[in-house]
Amino acid sequence: MTVEETLPFADWLRLREPADAAARAEDLLDAVRPRLIGDAPTVIHDLGSGTGSMSRWLATRLPGPQHWVLHDRDADLLARAADGMTGVTAADGAPVTVSTRCGDLTRLSAADLADGSLVTASALLDMLSAEEIERVVAACVGRPALFAISVTGRVRLSPADPLDAAVEAAFNDHQRRTVDGRRLLGPDAVAATASAFARRGVDVRERLSPWHLGPEQADLAAEWFRGWLGAACEQRPDLAGPAHEYAQRRLADAAAGRLTVQVEHRDLLAGG
Repeated sequence: MTVEETLPFADWLRLREPADAAARAEDLLDAVRPRLIGDAPTVIHDLGSGTGSMSRWLATRLPGPQHWVLHDRDADLLARAADGMTGVTAADGAPVTVSTRCGDLTRLSAADLADGSLVTASALLDMLSAEEIERVVAACVGRPALFAISVTGRVRLSPADPLDAAVEAAFNDHQRRTVDGRRLLGPDAVAATASAFARRGVDVRERLSPWHLGPEQADLAAEWFRGWLGAACEQRPDLAGPAHEYAQRRLADAAAGRLTVQVEHRDLLAGG
């Protein structure tokens, strides 16, 4: 597989799910659990559900009966997510049910989330614009919102290579690119989200939630690297020449178990 040949999106989500699960800041849940105890099912809205990794991870860590409302614009991913929740139960064995809503989550209003006790998302914020984050935050106010695994733009590869810094900078510029008139926030998204909640008088807690990828995660490290380098070269075509040998070195290191990667993320809990 070349740098440009990356996995289909659903397969990428499946590959990264264990690393996301290991990275999420579980201590933030201590502030959430007491607010979700009751006789009626807790309603949780998961934004940008993808294949359902957040709901599978979190449902088993929360008590009591739960109903998850999964939101995504991709109907196929939503079907996969709902199927993946089959047999999942709450931390205390209580039942977990699921429904799906297909559409543009950035157009959700407070009324759409009014029945929710909690709003969640994973690996979402960095794909939004400032205006979209304002709308999402406005819709969430009034209940805890847990946003996990948002990139910060900082990565560390070992062994180090002289091209690492240039690729990181180009990738971060790509994350901030303009798409169809939308200027994405990329690594600036967590700070923008925290500020948007703070302006509305909502307390915010943040935690680091990095991926630590070693020889046991060589497949994920290699796939992440292909996407990272491919985006950097798309942003800066002048990197394409030196990137060829760079990719060969890095992918050989990954295949041999010599490459370790730390990809920094942040988790944010608002209103907990």
